[in-house]
Amino acid sequence: MKQMALDIGLPTGPTLANFCAGPNLDALRHLELWVGASARSPVPTYLWGISGSGKTHLLKAAREGLREQGARVGWLDVNTLEPVDYNESWAAVVLDDVHLYTAAQQHTAFNWFVNAQTLQRPVLAAGEFAPVELQLRDDLRTRLGWGHIFHLQPLSEAERRAVLRQAADARGVFLSDEVMDFMLTRFSRDLASLMELLGLLDGYALQTKRAITIPLIKSMMDNA
Repeated sequence: MKQMALDIGLPTGPTLANFCAGPNLDALRHLELWVGASARSPVPTYLWGISGSGKTHLLKAAREGLREQGARVGWLDVNTLEPVDYNESWAAVVLDDVHLYTAAQQHTAFNWFVNAQTLQRPVLAAGEFAPVELQLRDDLRTRLGWGHIFHLQPLSEAERRAVLRQAADARGVFLSDEVMDFMLTRFSRDLASLMELLGLLDGYALQTKRAITIPLIKSMMDNA
């Protein structure tokens, strides 16, 4: 069976509380302090690591944490084709997937960065590579490397299994080792997709009044 990726996010949305840190505890603790601070340091923060290491989850979680406090946040990612001008009411600027930015997006990111720094507002950014390796305009690349830098690592298979098992137990769902193997080899292996898959399986199992087995997973995908 071809490996499938679920283009869906966590039902409750990414939060710092539902981020499974694994080897990335230092980055999580940093952002918890960053979001919770009454006066955030203007020193920028940059997260880097391969796809699936949790960069976007943390950035979205930080943005939502600020929004819950009533703050406005400027957000730029590769899908932002017509970015707005910098807004002085923003409490922070968040830049995701900077390694993929077009020339126009790099121009916007640099402009936002300079304005944020002038107003002593923090910048939180993420990309797949360390700042020195980013193929970006020099003035943006050097600024991304100014402050706090965290190299994120993906969870190991054992850690993903442990998280899935814990989440299944919390739902009162039994996942056999065979089902776990199937989930980890046939679907996108990043934790957000695996957790969403678990939620879908739980719902489908309740709807069909069946236990979660490999035939049930295949049936759910056939009827999707």
